[in-house]
Amino acid sequence: MTALLAGLRVLTIEQYGAGPYGTMLLAEMGAEVIKIEAPSMGGDVSRATGPYMLGDQDSQFFQTFSRAKSSIALELKTPEGRGRFEDLVQGADVVANNLRGDQPEKLRLTFPHLRGLNPRIVCAHLSAYGRDNERAAWPGYDYLMQAEAGFLMMSGEPDGPPVRCGLSIVDFHTGSQLAVAILAGVFSAQRTGQGCDVDVALFDTALHQLSYPATWYMNEGVRTGRLPRGAHPSIAPSQLFKTQDGWLMLMCQTPKFWELFCERTGQLALKADPRFAGVKERRANLSVLTETLDALLTTKPTIDWLQLLGGHVPIAPVYDIAQALENPFVAEIGMTDAVDHPDAEGGRLRMLASPIKVNGKRPLGRRAPKLGEQG
Repeated sequence: MTALLAGLRVLTIEQYGAGPYGTMLLAEMGAEVIKIEAPSMGGDVSRATGPYMLGDQDSQFFQTFSRAKSSIALELKTPEGRGRFEDLVQGADVVANNLRGDQPEKLRLTFPHLRGLNPRIVCAHLSAYGRDNERAAWPGYDYLMQAEAGFLMMSGEPDGPPVRCGLSIVDFHTGSQLAVAILAGVFSAQRTGQGCDVDVALFDTALHQLSYPATWYMNEGVRTGRLPRGAHPSIAPSQLFKTQDGWLMLMCQTPKFWELFCERTGQLALKADPRFAGVKERRANLSVLTETLDALLTTKPTIDWLQLLGGHVPIAPVYDIAQALENPFVAEIGMTDAVDHPDAEGGRLRMLASPIKVNGKRPLGRRAPKLGEQG
């Protein structure tokens, strides 16, 4: 596969999830991403994140976020380590970190500190709350952002407790924005010869993900809350429905899809019913609509509805993680791979592949490095 970012060198002082996720996106596109890890601290803390370990100072968790990178063991706070780091900066394009917001200045990882070594250097900072406000020194994690940014009060059933997303989506979104910010900074530096500081924060990203419900609230005072079955706040039917043996997510986001649903299921009476004539009417009669479609969809198993409606009406089965990964479609599109790893069973570690293709091909998977493997 064409390595689109070949020649891009990124030094990164990173831990755990959000920052490593973002730089891994760059590494798998061909960038040389070098983790600067302090051996006195055991390197990236996620090396010790269990329960599934891979020998000494390595884990399946760590492998998930640092594929295709290199590792240099270096004590940044010692004179010798700082000198070696500054030598590396002179030949790098980017210095990235996902430290607490008050740390980059203390560790002299900002553009004003490094521009004398390399005027084109892009200093990329991912923190919990940013570097320029009263929370700069606060530690922070994904679940906290989901809580404070309103996610938990928009998820789950109306009569249940607040519910967080089952995955660390704020980490992944912020890591992705870090990658975008880095590429934008490098693009500018290549044109102007001048580097810069770029910042992304977990809290900022979480709030930004409120998207159109935020616009609705700020302009109309509408508080988007929790609706039964994970229903869309303005469109119906767009929610979970029961089947004979499980659940389906049905999303008739346009009038065309509602009409197709009625036609393909032989329910022309529903299409003609004035209670369900348009989106406004279907929203006003959502509880009746839910009962009506439950009664219909529970007459057959999920697979039957997928065969009837798939490719015509937006619909998906509700799977657990095993079903999701063993889905034949996942194999068809090549979204899993295996990397060589000396401490994995059989010498191979099965993983998810890159979601990015170049010329129709995904990059070949390469394991994350051992601590200090490259020096």
